Amino acid sequence: MKVAFSTQDKQKVDAHFGWAKHIAVYDVTKDGYSYIETFDFGGKLDEDGDEDKLAPKLEAIKDVAIVYVAAIGGSAAARVVASKIHPIKVPQPEPIMDILEKLQEVLKGTPPPWLRKVMQKDEARELDFEDEA
Repeated sequence: MKVAFSTQDKQKVDAHFGWAKHIAVYDVTKDGYSYIETFDFGGKLDEDGDEDKLAPKLEAIKDVAIVYVAAIGGSAAARVVASKIHPIKVPQPEPIMDILEKLQEVLKGTPPPWLRKVMQKDEARELDFEDEA
């Protein structure tokens, strides 16, 4: 399952989604995690109601299941959820590696229902139409 992190320093979740300078993407399984890539954003990122700055970020996370953020605005949250991505707010800056290790531990056990549903995003859907004939 791919997971994204809004970050200013590439080390911890410490950025508002719209203002993030970077979005780091990792793949997480119950057996471990691996770094995929970091998307870098420049320009005017501060709070200004400019919805155009969200498009590149939404494109960057289009195939992730979860995005961890320090904060996220209402319209951005709606667009993220509409993309079938689960935003999670981190109340204070937290190292990305710590979050990855906690998430991996949860995956080893019995993930809560919301996380099981999120994990299905990565699973290929098999459709069997033979029974309908």
